[in-house]
Amino acid sequence: MANVAKKVSWSGRDRDDDEDGRAGETTPLLNGTGPGAAGSGRQLTPSPFLRIGQLSNVDLNEDIRELETEVPRQRPNEIPHNEKLLSLKYESLDYDNSENQLFLEEERRINHAAFRTVEIKRWVICAMIGILTGLVACFIDIVVENLAGLKYRVVKDNIDKFTAKGGLSFSLLLWATLNASVVMVGSLIVAFIEPVAAGSGIPQIKCYLNGVKIPHVVRLKTLVIKVCGVILSVVGGLAVGKEGPMIHSGSVIAAGISQGRSTSLKRDFKIFEYFRRDTEKRDFVSAGAAAGVSAAFGAPVGGVLFSLEEGASFWNQFLTWRIFFASMISTFTLNSVLSVYHGNAWDLSSPGLINFGRFDSEKMGYTIQEIPIFIFMGVVGGILGALFNALNYWLTMFRIRYIHRPCLQVVEAMLVAAVTATVGFVMIYCSRDCQPIQGSSVAYPLQLFCADGEYNSMATAFFNTPEKSVVNLFHDPPGSYNPMTLGMFTLMYFFLACWTYGLTVSAGVFIPSLLIGAAWGRLFGISLSYLTKGSIWADPGKYALMGAAAQLGGIVRMTLSLTVIMMEATGNVTYGFPIMLVLMTAKIVGDYFVEGLYDMHIQLQSVPFLHWEAPVTSHSLTAREVMSTPVTCLRRIERVGTVVDILSDTSSNHNGFPVVESNPDTTQVAGLRGLILRSQLIVLLKHKVFVERANLNLVQRRLKLKDFRDAYPRFPPIQSIHVSQDERECMIDLSEFMNPSPYTVPQEASLPRVFKLFRALGLRHLVVVDNRNEVVGMVTRKDLARYRLGKEGLEELSLAQT
Repeated sequence: MANVAKKVSWSGRDRDDDEDGRAGETTPLLNGTGPGAAGSGRQLTPSPFLRIGQLSNVDLNEDIRELETEVPRQRPNEIPHNEKLLSLKYESLDYDNSENQLFLEEERRINHAAFRTVEIKRWVICAMIGILTGLVACFIDIVVENLAGLKYRVVKDNIDKFTAKGGLSFSLLLWATLNASVVMVGSLIVAFIEPVAAGSGIPQIKCYLNGVKIPHVVRLKTLVIKVCGVILSVVGGLAVGKEGPMIHSGSVIAAGISQGRSTSLKRDFKIFEYFRRDTEKRDFVSAGAAAGVSAAFGAPVGGVLFSLEEGASFWNQFLTWRIFFASMISTFTLNSVLSVYHGNAWDLSSPGLINFGRFDSEKMGYTIQEIPIFIFMGVVGGILGALFNALNYWLTMFRIRYIHRPCLQVVEAMLVAAVTATVGFVMIYCSRDCQPIQGSSVAYPLQLFCADGEYNSMATAFFNTPEKSVVNLFHDPPGSYNPMTLGMFTLMYFFLACWTYGLTVSAGVFIPSLLIGAAWGRLFGISLSYLTKGSIWADPGKYALMGAAAQLGGIVRMTLSLTVIMMEATGNVTYGFPIMLVLMTAKIVGDYFVEGLYDMHIQLQSVPFLHWEAPVTSHSLTAREVMSTPVTCLRRIERVGTVVDILSDTSSNHNGFPVVESNPDTTQVAGLRGLILRSQLIVLLKHKVFVERANLNLVQRRLKLKDFRDAYPRFPPIQSIHVSQDERECMIDLSEFMNPSPYTVPQEASLPRVFKLFRALGLRHLVVVDNRNEVVGMVTRKDLARYRLGKEGLEELSLAQT
């Protein structure tokens, strides 16, 4: 562990605490058994706190502190990174409600009518999520359309002018400069203002819904940077789409609205206060993610299935209806606004940001002999998707190690933008694929060296936004593209898209994947029509659709939701079965080689992500072997000074404390009585909820649940709370605030059993007890996520403060 250093992460902040000012649930390497523990473990000095279990902490930051002391303010050129690490800096979310006396009293006071009101509020919030997500999508679409149109018109006029009199290198320079300038602004705001807005945001939202707190992920500032960043990325001509970031945008909108306030703007609207807890917020974020998919593809059912398949780790039937309602409202809002914008207010024909156009099922049906062809396309998609992911994996590793400074990240983004423009220009310049302009639907036809009345076919793919290029490949009539054009375009765009994903810009991978697949799918269709002497069933557009599905499925490994999204976006149920077949094949083949792109990026960021099941070979492990020790416990009536010291202790940074029944004057420990969280203790200290030792019979100050909700989600750090010397001698009674019925497991419970309980109930802490109900250890997220199935069987990851 001596070579572990701090690593650039999604939050982009080299700090141990998250935005709440709380530190991570630091879990020591178990019983000193982790890699390198024997040599580097430091015995801590005995503390006065009530500790249960053996003392076996390993100080993972020791080497870093020594390094910082020797070389102050020097940033390393290379950051060592090992993918077999698990980061200790990620918090867990409290998806399990603390059923203390305050909570139960409030729930008992709520009558049937009040419950109905709460339920109505939930539906109102979902409607608001749908409306706002739809409006954000409209804003992105309209701005991109106008800015990209302006850029392409300027470059086209310039190319036309210099084609006639020579000097096309000026046109190349103009195109590359425009791209690099726009992308520079987009990258600057992400790298320097909100690094978590980089990428599509889907891996981060997936982690949030799994119960991991990614710093800043659902902030208002993140939304603003995300929207501006994605507009600039697409206008800057990068091989990206604006659909993926809509999922993140919808999630941020949902998190903000459901809380009835903005901590960024420091405004509290005093509405929806009941929903100020992680459990409720999680459900609304699921709805926001679905509304984002719905707005992006015009696919409300696809949005619900996406949230179920890719996002939500927790689900119930009532949630399904509310999420479907949010998705429906989202696509309707987008449709209405865009229809008015395009001048036909009563014609709701723009259900999503991308519309693949109608496929004529009469002309383009499929026959039984095409089934093996579709399966083969799925295999190709799976292999190409696995290659894409493998290349992107090594590229991301390189970025983590060497391109970790914001200024370097901006330079890389500008370089990719300039290279993308240069590659596009050279490909168009070298292409001699000329097509008649009459009857074509090309937005910006470039003539270049073609005869009058003709346009360069390569330009329709490169000289356009990726969304329009996809639709052209689906619907242009047979003969619109030369096979050589499609082959070269597929090859170049594959590497450009792979290089682009992971840059410090807001961008999605959906549309580039569809474009790569549509290009090689159309090429496949043209080859088939050559082989079959132009049979009616060998339509290039149909195979472009199958290729697009195969490529996207091979990269992101979605099956159910992607099938429905493709069907809804094409408005055609005929191809439902072939698309399912292609996606299933692509997923099976791709999974054989590497993980899906989103799972891979989650793993690269060392996030303690819990999958649906424990590793299959983990039955030999028990709770005793996985749990963390020592456990810092509190007595039911505890001295204020002791509580302050425990919370200030940087060597532990625990977030949950078992409460035990014990006589304050003895060290004898009795059984477990409850569990209290760091955030609850901070609120109690802030409100001075304690009494003097001499007056224990006095009633301490009453708090309401509202006091805890007002402090949520950014609880103040313990350092900001002043406790005088006299107050340190006071006593605090935790009975009313602790959760008296925390979940516990015996130390003999197997790892799969512990995992199932922890994962299904969305726990943050699971107390391990012996047969006398005395606390012997604690299981947190990191203890379970540490075990995973590797190539050589069960692996145990090292824990590090990365």
